[in-house]
Amino acid sequence: MKNIVLARVDDRLIHGEVVSVWTPALGVNRIIIVDDGVAADEFNKRVVKALAPNGVKVNVYSTERGAEILKKDSKTPNEKVMVLTKTPITYHRMQQLGLDLKEVNLGGMGLRNERTPFIKNVACDPDEIESIRELRKNNVRVYYQLVPEQQVIEVDSYLA
Repeated sequence: MKNIVLARVDDRLIHGEVVSVWTPALGVNRIIIVDDGVAADEFNKRVVKALAPNGVKVNVYSTERGAEILKKDSKTPNEKVMVLTKTPITYHRMQQLGLDLKEVNLGGMGLRNERTPFIKNVACDPDEIESIRELRKNNVRVYYQLVPEQQVIEVDSYLA
């Protein structure tokens, strides 16, 4: 399996916090975005790749291909991978496809459509809440942490 140093949900994908805080703090040298919509749109793929920090490789995959790629061992020594998705549903689907996830970080998930406030900057719709529940049932640690210096908040008490 790839050396995943952070699996993060953030509907903005690559942006300031990811570029200037998370990437250097964790020594990330590869970002894998798993999103069916972005993967199917060549323009959006070019945009997210252009936003990456210097020296960080970016790949964009569909959910199925992302799970397949992440299950493979890294070919590059010392590779440190950050996985970004827009929703916890994607992580739940990848887990169903056999990806062995240890933990998922909830970052920015804004209010839209059926999403309601969940924790701090995180809003979830009912399907996202159910995916978080399923991840927890499968022993995946799910927590909120906007930036590394901030306190970690476990989601369990918010699921009750």
